[in-house]
Amino acid sequence: MGDLINIFIKSAFIENMILAYFLGMCSFLAVSKSLSTAFGLGLAVIFVLGITMPINWLINEYLLVSFELEFLRFIVFIAVIASMVQLVEMIVEKFSPGLYAALGIFLPLITVNCAILGGSLFMVSREYSLSESVAFGLGGGFGWFLAIIAIAAIRERIRYSKVPPGLRGLGMAFLLTGLMGLAFLSLSGIDPAVFAGWQPAE
Repeated sequence: MGDLINIFIKSAFIENMILAYFLGMCSFLAVSKSLSTAFGLGLAVIFVLGITMPINWLINEYLLVSFELEFLRFIVFIAVIASMVQLVEMIVEKFSPGLYAALGIFLPLITVNCAILGGSLFMVSREYSLSESVAFGLGGGFGWFLAIIAIAAIRERIRYSKVPPGLRGLGMAFLLTGLMGLAFLSLSGIDPAVFAGWQPAE
């Protein structure tokens, strides 16, 4: 159990998909103008990463590797991701039409969000087990969620500040992302096992 918590914390804070690897920047920058839409997209990314990771692990382990079809890995992984995104899109459209309209084209674009595919490829290269893949997927999604929520909150606040014309819009978003990346980089010196084995004082 401690190893799973370790992987979750590491993927969420230390090896954050956005702020450490800069994966999924297109939707991260485009949807982070509003806190409500950023929140909805962040939850969608958590769901897609959390469910595609174990599915891709099972397919890779029992189909691709067993039958020596590793060359199909990219195509199969993207097909699984696309089907899960389609499921999310139908759920959001059914239960939250307002959020569906606000997210617009960026909801189906989760299919080509490199953070989702990158997570599955990291899972394979690091040789995670099924439970570790689930922890990694949920941690990676939670880290992506935290990053987009943080920058959306900052961008909403900056909207009422005096920003030089040359830095308005994407210019300021890039600067903020870089500063957030530096802040999360400071966590790289922390051993996640410290948190996994932490016990509250009695």
